[in-house]
Amino acid sequence: MAMVCLSDFEAYAKKYLPKTAWDFFAAGADDCSTRDENILAYKRIRFRPRMLRDVSVMDIRTKLLGTEISFPVGIAPTGFHQLAWPDGEKSTARAAKAMNICYVASTYSTCTLQEIAAAAPDGLRWFQLYIHRNRAVSRQLVQQAEALGFQGLVLTADLPYTGKRRDDVRNGFCLPPHMKLKNLEGAFEVCKNEPYGLPPNSLDPSVTWNDIYWLQSLTRLPIIIKGILTKEDAELAVRHGVQAIIVSNHGGRQLDGGPATIDALVEVVEAVQGRVEVYLDGGIRKGSDVLKALALGAKCVFIGRPALWGLAYKGEEGLQDVLRILQDEFRLSMALAG
Repeated sequence: MAMVCLSDFEAYAKKYLPKTAWDFFAAGADDCSTRDENILAYKRIRFRPRMLRDVSVMDIRTKLLGTEISFPVGIAPTGFHQLAWPDGEKSTARAAKAMNICYVASTYSTCTLQEIAAAAPDGLRWFQLYIHRNRAVSRQLVQQAEALGFQGLVLTADLPYTGKRRDDVRNGFCLPPHMKLKNLEGAFEVCKNEPYGLPPNSLDPSVTWNDIYWLQSLTRLPIIIKGILTKEDAELAVRHGVQAIIVSNHGGRQLDGGPATIDALVEVVEAVQGRVEVYLDGGIRKGSDVLKALALGAKCVFIGRPALWGLAYKGEEGLQDVLRILQDEFRLSMALAG
């Protein structure tokens, strides 16, 4: 079967992944209306293409906080990559390095930060942090990431508690026994029957804007805040000294009924007025979606589920295929839009 577009990889993953793994990756919160809206919102946006513009030479490179990447797409933090491919996050890191883009490794990786760093030593890697009630664990992870050469710290702001994902509840989702949250081993009691392998209520729901200052005291890494959807929070993010914002609703997995990220992007971009870089994730399925996000003010977009579909297809090679398709479609859309 020829893999022509990202939905081909989605169909493959749905067919060949175990049902519990597919349902976990695909899940949205409650009715999944925000998850679905992330995609539908792009279909309502129309280009105003310009003609006769000489598009014989195009440069699709950009920079993230000063570091050049080959095109404005990165890999968003998602957990449990070994559910998609045996090598898990090591394959993800290698594919990102091969394509010269940014990979954001999740706190909930099934490979250690050391393994991820060793898999692609020169790759552009950021580390995504969930703050746990046991602050010593979070502090240690941040300092370890910096020591291993990760170049940015992404704080996820939209998960004081885990959203209700109905299929995970129905399936009684648990990590398979041979898989572990490698970066949290020994930090908590092992909870075999808990959905995500952690004790209930291990996340800290008391996190506030002041904790940005706490993180700044731990690391010299730039702090990127993920999960912003309003101009008010964008303003607060700038005021608290973050270097960048990722407009995100966690792939529609947290609060159902919030805005699609592409719809929220405009007010965030307007609020920050160029003081920090603004990125976006959620709903990117075509190169033209990338162009729409850039046209509305994003510096770069990040893909979550499509990266997992690529892994499920053929590991590192499959993920590179997904990224190449997006890259080619993006370049073509740029040319055709003038």
